[in-house]
Amino acid sequence: MNHLRIYLSLIFVCFSLNASADGANGVSLTVKVEGVKSAKGNIRAALYADPKTFRKEAQAVAVIQTAASPGEVSLSWPDVKPGKYAVVVYHDEDANGELNRRFGMFPTEGYGLSNNPKVSGPPPFEPSAFEVSGATEIMVELHY
Repeated sequence: MNHLRIYLSLIFVCFSLNASADGANGVSLTVKVEGVKSAKGNIRAALYADPKTFRKEAQAVAVIQTAASPGEVSLSWPDVKPGKYAVVVYHDEDANGELNRRFGMFPTEGYGLSNNPKVSGPPPFEPSAFEVSGATEIMVELHY
């Protein structure tokens, strides 16, 4: 009887470890950022699930950053729930935590959107939206 309890406890522990290792609530999302011009500052990425909050970083699902490095930089969220998302990436060269803009509208730091849509004016959510249903990797090109 005691062996049965130990065996069942081990099975429970194994299932618990597998659930947490696989991301109990979600999957990984990796963003490969291409075209970083310098090592100044950080590369920041904001993840959005709601078109109404798109481009409002304070209302993003999650924001991550890493040190800038010329060429390609990768950022990853390890636990994203399946669904429809859009990503905004920018090169925060002065490391102030925001995309600098001229006249409050025109980006003065490199930026990019998921799906790399061509836009003029404030970009909408839909052209940048993509589905996450399993481990996902996307590429975003920065424009300076």
